[in-house]
Amino acid sequence: MEFVLGREDDLESGPVGRLGRYRALDGSDGAALYLDLDRPHAVLVVGKRGYGKSYTLGVVAEALARTPGVAPVIIDPMGAFRTLSEPADGDPVPATVLESPAVAPGALDPRSWCELLGLSPESGAGGLVWQAALSAATLEDMRERVDSADAPAADRRAAINHLSLADSWDVFDADGLSAAELATSGVTVVDVSGRDAAPMNAVCRGVAEGLYRARVDETIDRLPWLLLDEAHAFFDGVAEPALRTILTRGRAPGVTLVAATQRPSAVPPVGISQSDVLVTHRLTAGADVDALEAAQPTYFEGSLANRMPERPGEVVVIDDATETVHAARIRWRDTPHGGDSPRASDIAGYEDRSDRGGGAEV
Repeated sequence: MEFVLGREDDLESGPVGRLGRYRALDGSDGAALYLDLDRPHAVLVVGKRGYGKSYTLGVVAEALARTPGVAPVIIDPMGAFRTLSEPADGDPVPATVLESPAVAPGALDPRSWCELLGLSPESGAGGLVWQAALSAATLEDMRERVDSADAPAADRRAAINHLSLADSWDVFDADGLSAAELATSGVTVVDVSGRDAAPMNAVCRGVAEGLYRARVDETIDRLPWLLLDEAHAFFDGVAEPALRTILTRGRAPGVTLVAATQRPSAVPPVGISQSDVLVTHRLTAGADVDALEAAQPTYFEGSLANRMPERPGEVVVIDDATETVHAARIRWRDTPHGGDSPRASDIAGYEDRSDRGGGAEV
């Protein structure tokens, strides 16, 4: 019997995305398993490296790209999701890749600007940046306000140097990404690969806050789904307040967060406790398993550690909407997977003649 994660209604009551199939005790595939795409959710996808969490994120993105009424946006720190724009098996997957994303300086509040630049708000330079961020629309405006401020020359010079560093990241523009540009049909891949943590977080903060504000102000109609790979890197930076807002207040305006990480222990407790769908690939680090078990619901019988999946692509799903637990196998992607690690054997043209058996890894 088919089942829809995230809602108690049947398959026909609203849009869904095919996630995979039930996994029987003997390892065989069972009935189809779907994810509700009709309502806002908080979804957490976890798993150690090489067991398929980014692959699962791509499966969700493919389903969203084909669904009317939603606006899926992926923050891609590893360049793993560019392949969503390549030809797909079956129905097309509409996708746009933004290779040089930028956000408006006003997307960050004064405190976030100080945190981004590593300046204490109580310091001379930090105080100048704080004041400049209150009203300036561009980085050049911020530098001019600092330069003309009645403050010691050393403080002004330090603040300007830090703002010039931020300018060199090429992620700030007064005409940066708007929610209207992102809230379109198909999936938008915001490629921040190759950037340091600070500029990556700045872009993520701008995108997350922009989508949330747009729904609160009712300036976009589509329901945003923000998909975040390597989520621990963003929960540990200036993007965290915007992500926390979506987790705790995103349901009312209709904003969804889907966060994937190999380190659930590095995600704030709210990131786990607020998730109504938890997709668990294999984990072996004690701290990570403990973090999930600390938020384990009462209807989950036994220990998560004892039910941990063993192979790539296998998952245990905890669905809080229906208070059910499911063992499943994620379906194959329709577009190429861009998250595989390079192998020396691929470069050398090595032909593996051993008979190892087993299924394909994802």
